[in-house]
Amino acid sequence: MTAGKPNHALAGQTVVVIGASAGIGLETARQVRADGARLVLVGRNPERLQQAAQELEPLGTATFDATDTERVEQFFGDLPGPVDHVMVTAGGPFYMPLEGMDLAAASREFEQRLGMTLGIALHSRGKVRAGGTLIFIGGTGGRRPAVGLSVVSALTAALSALVANLALELAPVRANLIAAGFVDTPLSASLLGDQLDARRAELRATLPIRRVVGPADVAALAVHIMCNDALTGATYDIDGGQQLLPK
Repeated sequence: MTAGKPNHALAGQTVVVIGASAGIGLETARQVRADGARLVLVGRNPERLQQAAQELEPLGTATFDATDTERVEQFFGDLPGPVDHVMVTAGGPFYMPLEGMDLAAASREFEQRLGMTLGIALHSRGKVRAGGTLIFIGGTGGRRPAVGLSVVSALTAALSALVANLALELAPVRANLIAAGFVDTPLSASLLGDQLDARRAELRATLPIRRVVGPADVAALAVHIMCNDALTGATYDIDGGQQLLPK
């Protein structure tokens, strides 16, 4: 499927997007809606979520933090009927070198990220139709060891293994992971600050695709995974060839 060219394969289906108020989640919601699906939008920021709802006219919205597993359980329990797909974009990278590491913060990151993934898998059982999929967002940045990447590297490996196992435990519901490299989102802008333009220029000059990966690229991959019911238990990289480059 080409970004921006819907084929309406999702027509009549219902998609829950968790993290729908900005970035990859919002763009995925837009493409899903354009492809004919109904939406349920979840986000932490009520103002941004309201703006997304005004644009996309979902069946419903919910405002909560996806790391709150009790709230996740309540959300899925309250859904009035079955859904076809759940897309989860909540969470971000955690960079911290061992020297000066806040161990409590690092431990919370493991607990929250893995707990969120397990919680959504656990509490969505019985709500996602057979052949539908849970799609989680991870990253590729931790695949090469570097100072400050201990936590993100461990989570990169753990999420891929976790989703592969969930595919077996949730079958015939599917589970898949999208591992994104740098994506030009508001989150990236907040992390890089005044270095953002330099990073964009570097990627345009060095990536094999000669452009920066954007939210629409990741959203198009997510929609393809939803539509292709032969895909489960796998991790799909989308980084414009960034991993092919020398350090």
